[in-house]
Amino acid sequence: YNTTNLLHLLRSMLLGRISRLVSPSLCRSNHTVTLFPGDGIGPQISESVKEIFAAADVPITWEEHEVYPILEKNGKTRIPQPAIDSIFKNKIGLKGPMRTAIGKGHVSLNLTIRRTFGLYANVRPAKTVPGVKTPYSEEGVDCVIMRENTEGEYSGIEHTVVPGVVQSVKLITRVASRNVAEYAFKYAVDNGRSNIVALHKANIMKMSDGTFLEECRAVAEQFPQIKYREMYLDSACLKIVKDPSQFDVMLMPNLYGDIFSDLTAGLIGGLGLAPSGNMGKDGIAIYEAVHGTADDLTATNKGNPTALLMSGLMMLRHLELTSHADTIEKAILETLTERKFVTGDIGGSATNPQYTAEICRKIRASS
Repeated sequence: YNTTNLLHLLRSMLLGRISRLVSPSLCRSNHTVTLFPGDGIGPQISESVKEIFAAADVPITWEEHEVYPILEKNGKTRIPQPAIDSIFKNKIGLKGPMRTAIGKGHVSLNLTIRRTFGLYANVRPAKTVPGVKTPYSEEGVDCVIMRENTEGEYSGIEHTVVPGVVQSVKLITRVASRNVAEYAFKYAVDNGRSNIVALHKANIMKMSDGTFLEECRAVAEQFPQIKYREMYLDSACLKIVKDPSQFDVMLMPNLYGDIFSDLTAGLIGGLGLAPSGNMGKDGIAIYEAVHGTADDLTATNKGNPTALLMSGLMMLRHLELTSHADTIEKAILETLTERKFVTGDIGGSATNPQYTAEICRKIRASS
């Protein structure tokens, strides 16, 4: 550890202890949730979530940790041990956006976190939000992206063949492909979804995407009540823009899911409204806002916390705190529909504190 990392570590440990001490839920049966505020507007929108959850009297104790890259002697990147221990202990986490250098520097913290906790399935719902006008508002959008989360082009296996020639390896395994396929089909059954389409480019990448499809087909045979089909990725991009209603659950490898889920977020109004959950082995689940750090909004206090809030609602339903999630969701949707206190990214002029305060006011008024 260098001096900077030691300071980060001490601060992370202190944050975790303080969050446990000041929680209003300590006297009740509650859930301890690990919170990684992240970078840029991350701390700002994380505070919004904490305020709104407190207004709804959600029985949660926050265990907050700062996350930053630690480069080990073998060249691998990891996150601080207190943050790792917290997730393994609590099995549940909420994560803000984290900064990643482009074309240089340490491995993405998002990728490091997925690998550390075996987060093999990324769940990205895209559903029309009342009050947010898009070309699809009338007919509505209601679909779910199911993305393999640990390998593919994001395996991070790259090297220089000769000067000026770089090779990047796309890694696809049967185990990871089957894991995400099984989760997708179980999710469809549990959530009343009837149709799964696997997106691929097996006409070009016959072995890698071919392996992914073979595992999807094998799992599909175990769920005859779910209609299963396959579609080229590029064809699906065209079709969903023309008519989103023909899609329900979409299952795909890592890179495709990253790109396609941003496309579906655009159909509902942007990444500032799109929630996400990462499901892993041993029951671990980490929910996150998938937008960037929006550093330009940090000083202006205009960061939109809706994506992190909606991710938090996914987390509450996972914890079977459905009534709390419903109360908060109702207040969010009413605030968005009225449009008096919405942020600039969705056509308003409100600050983060104004938007947060209005949601809290509606929650308290309904109790």
